[in-house]
Amino acid sequence: MANVNIRRDVSDPFYRYKMERLQSKVEGKGNGIKTVIVNLSNVADQLARPPSYVIKYFGFELGAQTNIDPKDDRWIINGAHEASKLQDYLDGFINKFVLCKSCKNPETVVNIKDGRIFLDCKACGRITEADLRHKLSSFILKNAPKKGKKDKSTKKAERRARKEAERNGGADGEANVNGSPGDSNSDGGNDEDEDEEGNASDDELTRRINAQAAELNEPEEAKEVEWTVDMSEEAIKARAKDLPDDLKRALVIEGEEDDNAEGNPYDTLGKWIESTAAEKGSITKVEDVEIYMKAKELGIETKHRTLTVLAQTLFDDSILKEIEPRAGMLKKMITSERHEKAFLGGTERFVGTEKPNLIPQVSGILLQYYQNDLISEEVLKAWGGKASKKYVDISTSKKVRKSAEKFIEWLETAESDEEESDDDSE
Repeated sequence: MANVNIRRDVSDPFYRYKMERLQSKVEGKGNGIKTVIVNLSNVADQLARPPSYVIKYFGFELGAQTNIDPKDDRWIINGAHEASKLQDYLDGFINKFVLCKSCKNPETVVNIKDGRIFLDCKACGRITEADLRHKLSSFILKNAPKKGKKDKSTKKAERRARKEAERNGGADGEANVNGSPGDSNSDGGNDEDEDEEGNASDDELTRRINAQAAELNEPEEAKEVEWTVDMSEEAIKARAKDLPDDLKRALVIEGEEDDNAEGNPYDTLGKWIESTAAEKGSITKVEDVEIYMKAKELGIETKHRTLTVLAQTLFDDSILKEIEPRAGMLKKMITSERHEKAFLGGTERFVGTEKPNLIPQVSGILLQYYQNDLISEEVLKAWGGKASKKYVDISTSKKVRKSAEKFIEWLETAESDEEESDDDSE
């Protein structure tokens, strides 16, 4: 299923916030005609909002009746409505009830207080307010979770924001421009226990926090955290001057750079490769030396996330023929399992969202990687064993790995044959 940027006004292919494109089907005839939005739950989950908010918004905008709590996950709007039209209305919902009014980032949490709806942005720290004049605002206020409780969408938004903060504040100081919308987990690893940076998961952190809270006999109702760090633009710039050069390169200062800006080195590399390929007429005409020197100029030639960018920009529909000619440069840049996983992740995004027509060729692509010593057998087996939402949504990840089953089976069979051959020789 094709993914689109949550902000469709952003054309950047490396924009990290993605969602599924709405899928709908019309059922019935005459007065009984209705539209079923097939994947509304998935889309709402990627926006970190309850599906009932989205379907009710459609109902208000279209002047149609809707069901707001279906037990069979069939979200219905009375009447016949095209998916493209609903997608346009979804843009309005996102703008009014998802995006931060300050930085236009979708990492917001809905908080309701004193009859007002606040959007708490976990990216820039600003708290903005939703328009109470819209009919959906009344619906949200009437259906607010009980005091002290948070709905699943709010918890998801907070988890996603914490993970984003952990990745952006990691030891190597690299900015994550290629993550999937929302939360991320290591390929082939335990999605619940540990992420790629080795940080404990939300569940583990929650257990630790609860244990410490019990020892301190904290009251049941959690106290609101009051931040004392000066987050003004001047203070951020002053702290940035004291950072090492490699961290300065990945830092985004409000008002100067955003997700669609040129300041991020990974974003810069990806756009440079695409523009150079366009100028020369084909990606195959962009030489390896040029690409490597550009990455070195940006100071990211040794970084694992560089491989995620390369996997998405070095190839086109003829990827099976293009891997071997690029193998020399790629082997120079893939220096650890972490680099291998990042390269696989970029490939997963490339074929899963940008070139879904290549999904049937995944086994062949992995075979080329293996035969050219780009990805080790252990990493390939671990990757093939478990779907992950780190780089794409979980349904796309499953499709990509399903197509890889033949290669993984061949890998297992080849290993067994080698073992039997060794036993016979003894």
